[in-house]
Amino acid sequence: MLTLQTIKADPDFVVKRLAVKGFDGKAVITEILEIDAERRRLQQKCDNDASELKKLAASIGALMKSGDKDKAEEAKARVAAIKGESKGLQDCLEDCEKKMLNLLLTVPNLPCADVPEGLTAAENVVEKEGGQIPDLGPDALPHWELAKKYNIIDFELGVKVTGAGFPFYVGKGARLQRALIQFFLDEAWKAGYIEVEPPFVVNAASGYGTGQLPDKEGQMYHVTVDDLYLIPTAEVPVTNIYRDVIIPGSELPKKNCAYSPCWRREAGSYGKDVRGLNRLHQFDKVEIVRIEKPENSYAALEEMKDHVQGLLEKLGLPWHILRLCGGDMSFTSAITFDFEVWSAAQERWLEVSSVSNFETYQANRLKCRYRDEDKKIKLCHTLNGSALALPRIVAALLENNQTPEGIVVPECLRKYTGFDIIN
Repeated sequence: MLTLQTIKADPDFVVKRLAVKGFDGKAVITEILEIDAERRRLQQKCDNDASELKKLAASIGALMKSGDKDKAEEAKARVAAIKGESKGLQDCLEDCEKKMLNLLLTVPNLPCADVPEGLTAAENVVEKEGGQIPDLGPDALPHWELAKKYNIIDFELGVKVTGAGFPFYVGKGARLQRALIQFFLDEAWKAGYIEVEPPFVVNAASGYGTGQLPDKEGQMYHVTVDDLYLIPTAEVPVTNIYRDVIIPGSELPKKNCAYSPCWRREAGSYGKDVRGLNRLHQFDKVEIVRIEKPENSYAALEEMKDHVQGLLEKLGLPWHILRLCGGDMSFTSAITFDFEVWSAAQERWLEVSSVSNFETYQANRLKCRYRDEDKKIKLCHTLNGSALALPRIVAALLENNQTPEGIVVPECLRKYTGFDIIN
């Protein structure tokens, strides 16, 4: 969440930047400032009362020694009155702090200066592109037909066992999934990311720490009996490794990668764009996460973008990078770049990765801090990216690599699959 210092330093600037995300922040920022003023007034009164109690305590002993019992009793009565009043002040102060926190949790992160204005995906900016779009002709099959033809993904069986959006991967389809996961993990390891295998469910504190709660509560699967959430991305458990941690500055950056299944309710999704692997309730993904000093985070962001680009190039997929406009960004992000690949049979771009810098927004929620060379404690910057999400990668690989003989497996995956064609 935004720090109170950020809001107080220039509330008009905060409101202006929030508007870039399509968020009308004037009322909530005004209310936050009013509550802060009341909180400071109450705190000052509590401090004054504490000071007076200290003086009265000293005076009572002196008065008793001097034999002035009447004044000593008056002082005792004043002490009792202040203590009674202080209890009410403390309750009001705690109420202010709760109201402040609840309001701060509703305010999105500020988009950085490099975020283009715009409210819809149509206003995102294509920053870079590469690869060759294949010309497969009018007989090209979409991936859901290829999956059935070669018996590698069974959507109907998934509906039977669980429901729509939970496919079975079968035979070479399952091996292709496993190959992609291993390839992505190995490439992350080569790039210096330390692999972790996290829990696939998290508590509410973890969801709040990375900003999924309360903003995306309706999109998460909630295990109500245990009050746990199925993770929508490995970002959540991996970033929460550093919740309530003060990291020695000399140990930064922290670079982690993790494979996990991911669960998203995708409420409200319907139509042709959700067919096949285009939008699932459960899918596999490898995530990269970085904890950085603020002065290094944007260089780290460029490294992460280069890493994802390199994966797509090795897979031989046509790709482009979008710089998201303010209105298409997530609640928690300061800047986001989406990677999309071309799906030859569907003739459309499919998002396969988002790489984001959250600056101090998540770190403030997490209390993820570092101690600098001057022994001062400061908030870290957090970053993460998909490297990569599998379903649409698989969709594009099947469609783009289809031939009359079968589906050609990219060379970088063959040592993992054990075969070079699906037929």
